[in-house]
Amino acid sequence: MDTSSAHGGSLIDLYVTGDALQEAKKRAEHNRSWDLNDKQLLDLELLLNGAFSPLTGFLNQENYQSVLQTMRLQDGTLWPMPITLDVSREFADATSIGEEITLRDAEGVVIANLRVNDKWEPDRQKEAQQLFATLDESHPGVNRVLNINHPVCLGGTLEGVTPPLHYDFSQYRKSPKQLRQHFAERNWERVIAFQTRNPIHKAHVIMMKRLMARNQANLVIHTAVGKTKPGDIDHFCRVRCYEKVLSHFPADSAEIEILPLAMRMAGPREALWQAIIRQNYGFSHFIVGRDHAGPGRNNRGGLFYGAVDAQELVSSFQNELNIKILKAPFLRYVESRGEFVEEHELLSGEAGLYISGAELKQLLLKGEEVPSWFAFPEVVEELNRTLPPRHKQGFTVFFTGLSGSGKSTLANGVRVKLEELGGRHVSLLDGDVVRKNLSSELGFSKEHRDLNIQRIGYVASEIAKNGGIAICAPIAPYAQTRRKVRDLIEEVGAFVEIHVATPIEVCEARDRKGLYAMARAGKIKGFTGIDDPYETPETPEMRIDTSELSMTEAVEAVVERLGEMGLI
Repeated sequence: MDTSSAHGGSLIDLYVTGDALQEAKKRAEHNRSWDLNDKQLLDLELLLNGAFSPLTGFLNQENYQSVLQTMRLQDGTLWPMPITLDVSREFADATSIGEEITLRDAEGVVIANLRVNDKWEPDRQKEAQQLFATLDESHPGVNRVLNINHPVCLGGTLEGVTPPLHYDFSQYRKSPKQLRQHFAERNWERVIAFQTRNPIHKAHVIMMKRLMARNQANLVIHTAVGKTKPGDIDHFCRVRCYEKVLSHFPADSAEIEILPLAMRMAGPREALWQAIIRQNYGFSHFIVGRDHAGPGRNNRGGLFYGAVDAQELVSSFQNELNIKILKAPFLRYVESRGEFVEEHELLSGEAGLYISGAELKQLLLKGEEVPSWFAFPEVVEELNRTLPPRHKQGFTVFFTGLSGSGKSTLANGVRVKLEELGGRHVSLLDGDVVRKNLSSELGFSKEHRDLNIQRIGYVASEIAKNGGIAICAPIAPYAQTRRKVRDLIEEVGAFVEIHVATPIEVCEARDRKGLYAMARAGKIKGFTGIDDPYETPETPEMRIDTSELSMTEAVEAVVERLGEMGLI
């Protein structure tokens, strides 16, 4: 069923059927294939089901540049987010314009065929600046563009073969066409979409109920469950929380639906993009919150985007949108009145109470009570199941420093002290031991060093996920690789980076194997600290110099720091 899209045309569904589907499957057997990463698979799903209408594939270079510069496609259509397929240079070199390639998921299932019509190498610095208005790599979107994305982009038109398979919350995973039909069946003509990647609390519910009443509309919690911000509470827990929140709305007035979106955390520009996506899903209204789709605070403590920048930008395009933009009011709790009020409703002398998402997470991690005025008890109970206090969670201690800095000795001492305390299994992933047992086939090129550290990070994340303590002690000279490990582990537990900052002169003096001497003599190439750089951590959780402390004192200092962080 074709329905009116956000842009006045028909909703674009790119899946083929019947004989065309069988032909597409046959061609896929002989095409060269590209295996999609998680972000690419999410983008592809929303391209194929029409959520990204009017796009019919991944952008070519001209549309990519137009979107970055003007937030419009070349034909003038409003579209603020570049949707591109990034591939390795090796794969791109083997790809010809006009060639059809097959896109597969991690298990090798054919998802779509792509007819390539463009190939180019983007300026990633320029892309990051235009898209995020910053080059600060603490911004997760900037970090992805500059350090994770592949170097070459392919543009082209898509032919959908197999919808990506999801096993979780299938009752909430409607495509744009299915959700439009669902609204029609329920006679819901006015429906508000509420975007969230966080749990919902009392102020959110009150805000939504007020907007429902003002606009005489029903509401859908249309939660993003794809790639969000590293460290966010996982979507399994969040959806379970939403299920508990529904009982606080009038009967049959609100529902939950899932949006498999790879968020960019691009703030105002992303808020506009999300509004267009909700148009395609058939919503009549969209709530834009404060600092909507922003990644929070930067390394200097300030917000990347102004609190109301997203609301102002999206509202400025209201005349071009077929969805009404609702600015979410900011509510504070007035204890003396026992109610939430909007900021402009505060009386003289009333400060109003508010707990941010980061503050809530700290309360949970410390095992402290969440105020009853703030959250529903059944939601807090669900959060405590997934996010127990830090002293009950698994975590990773990641020592990094030059060869001879004392990492291994310090790590082993900390392991023994933690085992003495008991309560959790402790695993030591020492650099030399891992090289022998997990990475014996790897050399010492930058690529192989990175792969070795990523393997350590993966094993550590599995240990932490299952409630254990992983202690890692590699050299890990490259900041970006350490960042990847941090992002991986912080999805399942705390990550404590400890820079063992022993001066290189001391490290050389301790060198029992004579490695530094051989490196200075040119007998060893690519030795960290001599002819290969060590990128000093900028903001580790702890910095320690083993030339200034005895090893006993150093071990005690680390254990004390873990206690200060609430991990033990």
